[in-house]
Amino acid sequence: MSWKPELDELARRENFARQMGGIDKVKRQHDQGRLTVRERIDRLSDAGSFHEIGAVAGLGDYDANGELINLTPANCVFGRAKIDGRTVVVVGDDFTVRGGSADASIHAKPQMAEEMAHDYRLPIIRVIEGSGGGGSVKTIESKGAANLPGGVDGTRWYWYTTANLAQVPVVALGLGSVAGLGAARLAASHYSIMTRSSAMFVAGPPVVARLGQDLTKQELGGADIQTRAGAIDHAVDTEEEAFACARRFLSYLPSSVHELPPTLACDDDPERSDEKLLKAVPRNRRQVYKMRPIIESVVDQGSFFEIGSAFGRSIITGLARLEGRAVAVLAGDPYHYGGSWTSDTCQKVIRFVDLAETFHLPVVYLMDCPGFMIGLEAEKSATIRHGVRAMTAVNQSTVPWCTIIVRNAFGVAGVVHQPANRFSMRYAWPSAYWGSLPLEGGIEAAYRADLDAAEDRDAKMREIEERLNKLRSPFRSAEKFWVEEIIDPRKTRSLLCEFARLAEPLRKPGVATGMRMRP
Repeated sequence: MSWKPELDELARRENFARQMGGIDKVKRQHDQGRLTVRERIDRLSDAGSFHEIGAVAGLGDYDANGELINLTPANCVFGRAKIDGRTVVVVGDDFTVRGGSADASIHAKPQMAEEMAHDYRLPIIRVIEGSGGGGSVKTIESKGAANLPGGVDGTRWYWYTTANLAQVPVVALGLGSVAGLGAARLAASHYSIMTRSSAMFVAGPPVVARLGQDLTKQELGGADIQTRAGAIDHAVDTEEEAFACARRFLSYLPSSVHELPPTLACDDDPERSDEKLLKAVPRNRRQVYKMRPIIESVVDQGSFFEIGSAFGRSIITGLARLEGRAVAVLAGDPYHYGGSWTSDTCQKVIRFVDLAETFHLPVVYLMDCPGFMIGLEAEKSATIRHGVRAMTAVNQSTVPWCTIIVRNAFGVAGVVHQPANRFSMRYAWPSAYWGSLPLEGGIEAAYRADLDAAEDRDAKMREIEERLNKLRSPFRSAEKFWVEEIIDPRKTRSLLCEFARLAEPLRKPGVATGMRMRP
């Protein structure tokens, strides 16, 4: 006697699971321009690599003889898959079953996905659409009691959701309406992506309407709002783009904090010199320039992957490679507040430096920072407090740093260009310009008596500026060994590639420093 009847029954139940919420619900999902959770997993992962766990879990409908008539699957699909040949955990919400709500969920499934990623040291990708929380108002009636958030047997999932940030790469994709715990799971990631047709919010429009705010989903939590607020890192037009971004992000990171980032073969000459760098920074200090072409010029060709471009825009953050070695890149952007650090910029720096520290990525900082943002709005947003937290993040980091001072380095924010308590590499371009305060405004304060006594105030101002500019030449600082080296900008790539080679044995796998949740 064989076990074929049981295997046939297993196949029948698995077929029910693959039907998800039914033909009509799947059609509705497609008609609204969205893929189903199973289609998403298939397109995200290497072909045929998904190994599902708990496919037949759900709510069975039985006849009077105890025979299964139908099975409504739990609206969480998870398992192991491969991305570029590397094993990952994928967990996704099935919106075709009760709109992704926890009413139709088995909470042990998403919890087990987080546990597997944590304990087996595997990256996790959350494909999120729905609430994924404690249920809807109807749950009170169906369960016969109100759910206590974090009540008995209700916290383990939450613990793993955040604990994984200190252990493995966490990527989250928002591919529809995401609310409540779903929004928290989306934000609790190292890299988050949403499609522009999606929306994310703590509570949706019907709930918010009770506050007197009549808003559509897009008005309340669309991509423009969430990326500018820094809640989401990146917005794309299509789900396929979201999958490609997720795969590329993971390519720079190790599978866990217990490993090192992968080094790839590189055919880009580490000694490559770009003549355009000689003219990249204008002599006129009031004139802005584009930092991103400089980044693209000095890293491996095509390797720069920017993160969080719409938030804290006076700093550019992203991942790149130098001679095939993964690095974290920070760079000032003079197109936004002249590169001054706002409170948003400081928060962006904190999160990015913690990402580099967590996954053992050496940091390259192309610096152009005239200081913290000043003025009433800067004071109202507690810029200095966030700035001190950014300084703390940098000083607490242990990964190797290399700083290229491209132009400005002023004030307290200027100090935050490398860890303060250990050796870091530092080079300055001839265009570098630094001090406790910029001359603009500083002269007015320091030389007020001289200016007030002058017959020609403007001429006296020009005289003082000329005198001080000669003294603050970077060559004067180099004479006193207040800066280590002034370099030809064309040598920047060569020196950065050398830095990456020297930094390679200094990285420390196995130390779970983690994404610090700073107060």
